[in-house]
Amino acid sequence: MSNLALSAAEARPSVETREGQYKVASTTLDFPTSERMELRTITDEIHSFVAQSPVQYGMVHISTLHTTTGLVLNEIEGALVSDMTTLFEQLVPRGVYYKHNDPLLTGCARKNADAHLRAMVVGHSLSIPVEAGRLKLGTWQRVLLAEFDGPNMRKVHLQVMGI
Repeated sequence: MSNLALSAAEARPSVETREGQYKVASTTLDFPTSERMELRTITDEIHSFVAQSPVQYGMVHISTLHTTTGLVLNEIEGALVSDMTTLFEQLVPRGVYYKHNDPLLTGCARKNADAHLRAMVVGHSLSIPVEAGRLKLGTWQRVLLAEFDGPNMRKVHLQVMGI
């Protein structure tokens, strides 16, 4: 066994226990979007809800209620956001044939197959630890709502649970 493996095996994780009654609080927030593809931070709204909840230690689960939006945990910096939108356009281009957009195969008039596929790649939910009544995020981490079929009014459900 390597020294690294021994060190990891011998390490004792720091375990902090809290006692109390398990609590759950939930809400659904509305977010307007203004572009067909848009990444916008919703971190402050999540922070606010968690801070007002009775949960001090636990987890917040964040879920978009749409099939053409997703949630991303990343940095919100202009050039990076531009790179992310370019990545989505390269991974799932809009101007190619998709069966979902074919009026002979479906009744979808929005021609938004690319939006569904992009959302599927990103994912529809995130879970973030809550410590001392606050989101436990890294220095640059932000929760981003990824809109792929806007502009629209979008709903994001939050459920914080713990003690």
